Amino acid sequence: MKPETLTWTPSPRTGAAEHPDRPEPPAQLRRIFGLFRPYRGRLAVVGLLVAASSLVAVASPFMLREILDTAIPQGRTGLLSLLALGMILTAVVSSVFGVLQTFISTTVGQRVMHDLRTGVYSRLQRMPLAFFTRTRTGEVQSRIANDIGGMQATVTSTATSLVSNLTAVIASVVAMLALDWRLTIVSMVLLPVFVWISRKVGRERRKITTTRQGQLATMAATVTESLSVSGILLGRTMGRADSLTKSFTDESERLVDLEIRSSMAGRWRMSVIGIVMAAMPAVIYWAAGIVLGAGGTAVSLGTLVAFVSLQQGLFRPAVSLLSTGVDMQTSLALFQRIFEYLDLPVDITEPERPVRLGAVRGEVRFDGVDFSYDDKSGPTLKGIDLTVPAGGSLAVVGPTGSGKSTLSYLVPRLYDVTAGRVLLDGVDVRELDFDTLARAIGVVSQETYLFHASVAENLRFAKPDATDEEIEAAARAAQIHDHISSLPDGYDTLVGERGYRFSGGEKQRLAIARTILRDPPVLILDEATSALDTRTELAVQQAIDALSEGRTTITIAHRLSTVREADRIVVLDAGVIAEGGTHDELLARDGRYAALVRRDGRPAPMGTDISEAPGTDEQRVSLTEPEPAVR
Repeated sequence: MKPETLTWTPSPRTGAAEHPDRPEPPAQLRRIFGLFRPYRGRLAVVGLLVAASSLVAVASPFMLREILDTAIPQGRTGLLSLLALGMILTAVVSSVFGVLQTFISTTVGQRVMHDLRTGVYSRLQRMPLAFFTRTRTGEVQSRIANDIGGMQATVTSTATSLVSNLTAVIASVVAMLALDWRLTIVSMVLLPVFVWISRKVGRERRKITTTRQGQLATMAATVTESLSVSGILLGRTMGRADSLTKSFTDESERLVDLEIRSSMAGRWRMSVIGIVMAAMPAVIYWAAGIVLGAGGTAVSLGTLVAFVSLQQGLFRPAVSLLSTGVDMQTSLALFQRIFEYLDLPVDITEPERPVRLGAVRGEVRFDGVDFSYDDKSGPTLKGIDLTVPAGGSLAVVGPTGSGKSTLSYLVPRLYDVTAGRVLLDGVDVRELDFDTLARAIGVVSQETYLFHASVAENLRFAKPDATDEEIEAAARAAQIHDHISSLPDGYDTLVGERGYRFSGGEKQRLAIARTILRDPPVLILDEATSALDTRTELAVQQAIDALSEGRTTITIAHRLSTVREADRIVVLDAGVIAEGGTHDELLARDGRYAALVRRDGRPAPMGTDISEAPGTDEQRVSLTEPEPAVR
């Protein structure tokens, strides 16, 4: 399925998407307003508070006029006291209304922020594996942290500021017209020019903001990659720490330049607006004393003071309104980046009426399966027909790039087939609900991922309600309990980022314990021991044997010694099944499998992939961030 308005093309520098068909601003604005629709009741209350506050504030200049023109000249102390008290109450009521509207609008804004964050995160959770193999982690983090964080002012205060200032401007203009329409025309003559300037500044800042957010994403990706455990190991062992620091410094310098440009864009033009508005009272005094006075239509002192007071009150919301317009245009760039992620097509979706299986027997069948990663590359798998009976075991072997891992990814729907079907207990996996798939299929891969949390928390990720006894039993079955118990903090030991406080074999056994705790009827072992030394492999293989007992097992193997006992072994070559049978049958044929066995029995020659060479876990610690396998 292809998106109608979005084409995802990784940028060479940032990994950000290039979007030739961006939505027009009116369409964007409608979508932004749609984010606030669930909270329209609260926003209506804010609107009423804003309107009431503006009307109350406008009353002060009229009471001031009465004080100057009537109460003081005529010595009416009672009226003077009443008007003075009214002005004080006006200030109190305006302040109370202001606090209430700020509380409600901030609450609504934060709820919208929450909706955006969870919406993007939920969308990314549903993206196919291919998306993450071509997108830098830092880019994803930047969209959620920097872009949504950058919109906070817009969604929490800008909307309220817009309504508040617009209401204040309208109320002030109406009041000014009521006092003297001629002075009002003098005050408003330059307003269209100010609006034009602010719109131009807003467009300029929007362009800079788009570039700035891309630069923030680049820096986030650099930090994520170079300051991870693997990144530090790689940088230091390659002697590149200084060059990495210099590269980060250069990226930071570019960000400094963009931040300055963003802050200063249109600053002088907006300052001119402020200067002109600040000078307007003098213009009004001049117009009242010279122009209007010469025409015989003098303005009373009270009216003039009240008008200037209103005008001064008008300038603040007017300038704020123009600045809000600039900020809103700037924030459109941030909204656009978030909408890009929200609009990403989700290829793997749950059917409208999914099938839910109760007890899963575990039969897996590949029925005429073809698979291609995209239209440009050739087929990775072609015409795969395989059946693994419930409780049976299948081993898939073959050279690198033959499609072994891809075949295993089709069962839990990490990818969907291009043609044919993958069936679980006779039901196409595309027709099953996600919960059934997750409950039925467990995966143990070569690259074990552990969270930066305690051992117990990592194991409970498979079963949140697991008891301590269940966790310990799973660890015993995985041959890792004794080691955990020997640690000072036992099961409360922090595993460190990506589990780097444990060796490769220990991490693998923790992953096996985690899968045992989940207890899936179908087990996929994706080269689970290929990066381990022989001694560690033996311990892990014992754990795998315990895990595999009574389950349907599909093993993707590089080391053929781990698959000799499989019920059936198939050899993949260039995406097709070259041959299949038991270990003894395939050896007797003296075909490709026999050739692989002979190669597997020889010492690895110079230049062989280190993951296939002998050695200890410590000698073969991966020094690069592992990329998800896609072949």
